[in-house]
Amino acid sequence: MALPKVQSARELSDEELQSQILSVKKELFTLRLKSATRQPVKPHEFGHAKHRLAQLMTVERERQSRA
Repeated sequence: MALPKVQSARELSDEELQSQILSVKKELFTLRLKSATRQPVKPHEFGHAKHRLAQLMTVERERQSRA
């Protein structure tokens, strides 16, 4: 699976951006919980989720600094 492009995050509305950030944070929490309880986890999913969260938070910060 290819990593998503930052352009897709820039096309989101403010509400969609917030909901995406929340869902990625929940996904990371779930992955950490599975890892801690020794359930099978694909390690690359951590990297993908962190990458996506960084993209979303960067776009959010860009919008805040413009205002």
